[in-house]
Amino acid sequence: MTAEGSPRTGGGAQEPVGDLVQRASQQLSQPVRDEMRLAQAEMTQKGKRFGKGGGLFGGAGLGVLTLQALVATVIAALSLVMDVWVAALIVTAVLAAVTALMAALGKQQISKASPPAPEQTMDSVKADVAEIKEKAQR
Repeated sequence: MTAEGSPRTGGGAQEPVGDLVQRASQQLSQPVRDEMRLAQAEMTQKGKRFGKGGGLFGGAGLGVLTLQALVATVIAALSLVMDVWVAALIVTAVLAAVTALMAALGKQQISKASPPAPEQTMDSVKADVAEIKEKAQR
């Protein structure tokens, strides 16, 4: 019997509505699961980039604090061969360059991870929805 309650005819080979709904549900659930896996992978990758960028920013700040003792030592050592103010200026310039480099690398990593949304997955879902709409209009 068909969904309308009439007996099936041998030549029509129509499926019951329940079977059609079940098959449609199965066909739609697989792309959804695939998109969820893609979104998870994409967000994991972005999370790693944010972590790396944040670590580099943290390293830039912590590096300056950690180097304080070394700075004093280097200035003292250089002051044996030049004026103290020249030694301090050289050390300050080197530390500023290292800090700027670390901050730039950290910013670069964070900008690669932004925006924190699974863009590839969203594009893929939009394409899936468009395809479903196109097939539904046929």
